[in-house]
This record gives sequence, C-alpha cells and structure tokens, in this order.
Amino acid sequence: MSISQALDVAVGLIVVYYLLGSVVSIVTQWINEALETRGKALEQYLIKIVGDKKIGEFIKMPQLQSLRPIRYKNFLSVFRSETEPKKVEKIPVATLVDAFFDLSGLTAKKEMDLLQLAELVDKLPESEGKKAFISWINQGVTSIADLRTRTTAYFTGMLDQAAETFRARARSFVIILSIGISVLFGTDTIQLAKALWTSAELRAIASAQADAVVAREGANADLSTIIDDLGAFSIRLGWWQTQQLPENGSVGDWTVFLLLKIVGLGITAAMVSQGASFWYDLLKKVASPTTSSSSSKSSGGGSSSSASSSVG
Repeated sequence: MSISQALDVAVGLIVVYYLLGSVVSIVTQWINEALETRGKALEQYLIKIVGDKKIGEFIKMPQLQSLRPIRYKNFLSVFRSETEPKKVEKIPVATLVDAFFDLSGLTAKKEMDLLQLAELVDKLPESEGKKAFISWINQGVTSIADLRTRTTAYFTGMLDQAAETFRARARSFVIILSIGISVLFGTDTIQLAKALWTSAELRAIASAQADAVVAREGANADLSTIIDDLGAFSIRLGWWQTQQLPENGSVGDWTVFLLLKIVGLGITAAMVSQGASFWYDLLKKVASPTTSSSSSKSSGGGSSSSASSSVG
C-alpha cells in the first residue's frame, strides 16, 4: 500500500466533506435566519424570567428594541431591498438586568425595607424571575446592590441556557441537512474512496481543490464558489458516478450492495455533520505539509524533479 496514495485519498474525502459541509452550513444559516430560531430560543427564556403577561411589554423596552437585528423581510425582499427588525438574538447580561429592574420598578430605588420590597415584587406577574426574587427576599436580601448582583448571576445562567438551546436546535438542523445532502448528492464514502484510490486523475483534482481551499485563508466560502468546487468532482460524485451493480442479480449480492450503500451514505452524513470549519482545519494540517513538501522538492534540483515526475 502506498502511503502517499492513501494520504491523497484522505485529502480527497476531506475536501468533499468540507464542500458538502459548507453547503449544509449555508443552508442552516438561511433556515435559522428565516425561522428566527436564535431569537425564539432567547424569547423562550425571557418568558421564564418575566412571564407570559409581561413579555410583550418587556421586549418593547428601548434597550432591548435597539438590539433587534435588521434583515430582509423574506426571500423575495432581497430584490427590493426591503428590511425589517427581527427578534432579539443576543442581549448583554447587564442590559437584561437593567431592563428587568426597569420593569419591576427597582431602577430608581436605592434602599428599601423588607415590606416595601416584598410589595413591589408581589406586583410582578408569575414567573421564574419573580420566584427567584421572593426566594432571595425570604433569605433576608433587601439591598438593591445585592439583588442586582444575584440577578446578574441568575440571568447569566439563563442566557447560557438559551444559547445552548439554540445550539442544540441548530445541531438538529445540521444533522438532518447532512443526511439530506448526502442522499441528494448520492455521495457514498465507500464508493468515493474506491474511486479516489483507483483514479490518479481524481486524486490530482482533489489535491488541486485542497490547495485552492487552503489558499482562501478561511473556512467559509460563498455558494457560487462551493458550486464551482463541487463541479470539479461532478463526473465522479453523486448518483451518476460509475458504479458496479451486482452482475448476477442474486438477492445476496443486492443485499450486500444496498447495505454498503447505506453504510457509505451514513458515513458521509456523519462526517459532513461535523461542520465545514472542522474539515477546513483538518485540511490545513493535511494538505499544507503536502504542498510544502512538493514545493521544496521542486526547488531541490534535477534528481528530485525526476523522482517527482516518475511518482506522478
């Protein structure tokens, strides 16, 4: 077995995983922006803090309204440059604390006795935020400064939970899209590895694409660039690639063929779901040394050049 040939096959697979992962990343971003999944995840936790009855008033506070991202209204709005503010996606914890104190009427207060504080908090709608305040008051915390410190720590945890909720939902999108993209393109890792192993031409294309990806100095690329890169593999990728179907058509042969196809597609989906950034970082580690080695050999003299030519 040739080590350099095996490395070229690995580079080819990584390039394909990176390109398909980039498609998944772009589509996931479009879906998240269209469905406002980040904003909805955050709003879910804001409701826990202030309750259903006050959430409308809470998110309309000026300090929160100013954080709403501006995006196109819909997919067609890009042609008309129509934009609108969307749901708040990120809130600094200090801003969230200020907004909550404004809502509860504690902002202008410096010091309050236990009875005054209890009456003020009692006016808040039922929510986890109100329960937290009642718990602190029952523990004897009546200083506004102490309440602000505890609220800051509490809201920091809630914002972290909101971020984790969004990441979990986005991860689900990525996994589902990875499966869909793998099936749509018919990118079977087992079949592709065989094709790369047996075709020096395809390995050369993969190596060139790896150099081009690394030269872009970033894990992200626009959709047109990705489509162009995938076009280089169009002859050998997808359901249209040359495959050896079972010749005699026996049930056993077809069963093995289908199982290998399912496993190959499953491997691709699992690899693609790791994300374009993961494969880009790995590609830099794998492709860059190869490129540097090739460059040094080319400048090393006639004997090195001859050896390189014979290997190629």
